[in-house]
Amino acid sequence: MMSTDTDARHVDVVAVRHDGRAPAGPTTVLRLLWLLPPDWTCKPEVAADRVRLRITPGPRTGLTAVHHALSAAFTDTALRGWSHRTLP
Repeated sequence: MMSTDTDARHVDVVAVRHDGRAPAGPTTVLRLLWLLPPDWTCKPEVAADRVRLRITPGPRTGLTAVHHALSAAFTDTALRGWSHRTLP
């Protein structure tokens, strides 16, 4: 799902650590950002067991592509032990 404000279109995603052996939030957010396209603006909020990321994609990127990129990123072994969902 997508959240929208008057200035930009964006997607809010929350990732939660469900395996205590997985790396904590600060490491995970770096890994997640590395797996997303560099032209996207990402604003993270990070805690040990939770990451919230507001993603504003590049001007030619549809929101469906954002959701696909997130799904692909969370299949990467670097993010094992974390799950995500988009916010309304």
